[in-house]
Amino acid sequence: MTESADKRVVGIIGGSGVYDIEGLEDTRWEAVESPFGAPSDELLFGRLGETELVFLPRHGRGHPIPPSGINFRANIDAMKRAGVTDIVSVGAVGSLKENLPPGTFVLVDQYIDRTFAREKSFFGQGLVAHVSMADPACLRLLDILAGVLDLQGVPYQAGGTYLAMEGPQFSTRAESELYRSWGCDVIGMTAMPEAKLAREAELCYAGVSMVTDFDCWHDDHDAVTVDAIIATLLANADKGRALMKEAAPLIAARQDICPHGCDRALDNALITAPDARDPALIARLDAVAGRVLMR
Repeated sequence: MTESADKRVVGIIGGSGVYDIEGLEDTRWEAVESPFGAPSDELLFGRLGETELVFLPRHGRGHPIPPSGINFRANIDAMKRAGVTDIVSVGAVGSLKENLPPGTFVLVDQYIDRTFAREKSFFGQGLVAHVSMADPACLRLLDILAGVLDLQGVPYQAGGTYLAMEGPQFSTRAESELYRSWGCDVIGMTAMPEAKLAREAELCYAGVSMVTDFDCWHDDHDAVTVDAIIATLLANADKGRALMKEAAPLIAARQDICPHGCDRALDNALITAPDARDPALIARLDAVAGRVLMR
């Protein structure tokens, strides 16, 4: 993305229930190759009025990919190659707070990364970069999403901390209580390193966490049935589709640079001297970091 971007393309990462938006036209599934491997699935391109959207099923259609098996680097790289400028990541989470019952949405603005089996950076040996993650979510996107949820009457919390665990098993009760003592709001398995990689790719990024149940710390946890969780998932998916239908055109309406600097995150991040950079890694980074590497 250049500082005078001609248009914004809204990317949505989530489950199949999120991208079945009423009014989506000119849809096509298209494979996008990435030098970082295979993305989770083909990308679904479509148009909502004048707004261009690109959807990526995070776990693949039919959910064949577990959290630790997701190629997060390929996913974000493919979205950037598809022209995406803004990503809204939608996912199911467990609640760590009594005041965040099932059916509540949390617009996440902070993350704690407890994953350990995933590639977390596009950069590395031969080209070192350190991006700031102090404020990992784009405040412009969060403000737009909050405004739409207000109008739609969906219960939500503006801001919150997402604890990203490795999985695929859920937490022990002791772990759940530990994360609560840290002040975390929700817990999930997929937001990291997704948010980190989006920042490295200079993409505006915001996470919408949809609470399906209380984590195991809660007294009612063992009484929750599969049917109740599925009912909440379906209701959340309906709300998620409605949210994106209204939010996407508002996200795409802004044509200038990001006021929070998301699209310029690499300006002061590259550490390796130009003459010491690995040409092979530079070539792989043509989409992610081409703005700063190819100038």
